[in-house]
Amino acid sequence: MFVTVAKYLIPKGFAGLTVFPFIILKDRKNISNPIIMQHEKIHIQQQMELLILPFFIWYGIEYFIRILQYKDKHTAYRNISFEREAYANESKEYFLRKRRFWNFLNYMKQ
Repeated sequence: MFVTVAKYLIPKGFAGLTVFPFIILKDRKNISNPIIMQHEKIHIQQQMELLILPFFIWYGIEYFIRILQYKDKHTAYRNISFEREAYANESKEYFLRKRRFWNFLNYMKQ
């Protein structure tokens, strides 16, 4: 895992994004933010489980389905199973040590 700062690569309203093996942050101060880093590390784990490319295909398809479902981009984003898992567990320090394989599937149902 590599952490880098690239202010102009991160969309407005977001603190970072993850493309295995990189965590790209908007601001250097986010490196020391344990919640942001935990959130992005959860995405690293998800991407490894799905062998990276299938993760992004699944993410895109699920985002499109959620847009149709909610008719709102932000609500759609927040309800993608990968994001639901990351947001629900970003403040749990030991989550990744106990996380089960393909745990994001538990966040598919509403």
